Amino acid sequence: MAVREIRIFGDPVLRTVCAPVEEIDDGVRALVADLVETVELPGRAGVAAPQIGVALRAFSYNIDGDIGYVLNPVLTEVRGEPQPTGEGCLSVPGLWHDAQRYPWARVEGTDLDGEPVILEGAGLLAQALQHETDHLDGKLFLSRLDPETRKTAMREVRESAWF
Repeated sequence: MAVREIRIFGDPVLRTVCAPVEEIDDGVRALVADLVETVELPGRAGVAAPQIGVALRAFSYNIDGDIGYVLNPVLTEVRGEPQPTGEGCLSVPGLWHDAQRYPWARVEGTDLDGEPVILEGAGLLAQALQHETDHLDGKLFLSRLDPETRKTAMREVRESAWF
């Protein structure tokens, strides 16, 4: 299908709680193809549907060369104590700050055939699962920053060339 343009901070779709995928049709198949092609670009760990302008519960991932997608993902389990984890976001270009993330996470959802998908793990995968499900709930990583860091990050957004 196509590599889609990433929506940037300030776009209302990024603050939208996404609707579940109710029916697998050609539109959803095209969405998944676009999500996968868009996440395949170098340096991308995940792309959520709202980041390409679609308010549906779906995301793609690209972790250590393992590329895939999940429909209607639900963060079903996290383990450990949240810890500051260096993080950025395609929708907030150029910013990198420590966000509070659990060291292990599990997401459950489905694929295009309606079959169950379970993604679980630690490290970058855990971080991506939390980050992408946040997008589907209308949250950006900025909301996971401590108050002082969030203040700094928002100043960086206001001063950025893209804002």
